Amino acid sequence: MGPLPVLARRVLIVEDNPDNRLALRTLLELWGYVVEEAQDGTRAIQMFLEHPPEIALIDIGLPGLNGYEVAQRMRTASGGKPFLVALTGYGRTDDRRRALDAGFDAHLVKPVDPDELERLLAAAPP
Repeated sequence: MGPLPVLARRVLIVEDNPDNRLALRTLLELWGYVVEEAQDGTRAIQMFLEHPPEIALIDIGLPGLNGYEVAQRMRTASGGKPFLVALTGYGRTDDRRRALDAGFDAHLVKPVDPDELERLLAAAPP
């Protein structure tokens, strides 16, 4: 079982696939995180502006606003926070660079390895 945060951290999952959202939500809640979900980039930005999370897991291939655009808008609106993680089916070096250039702090390839996600979230700054 993953880490139980001392103070429950809020995580926003931005994913258009309902099965992927449910799997991530279930895992994160088991670890003690408080989870919110958005199924598209427009809703994610709206939720972010209303109540910014500490961590956002964002699918790159979203309908409408893609994950790169979502990350850029969150960075612009927040002045640096939260910790942004790109979720994608593409793991080439160029894909990772593009994610980091868009403002992501980390890049994970789907399907997400729970151990890798656990390590990444544990290392996320407060």
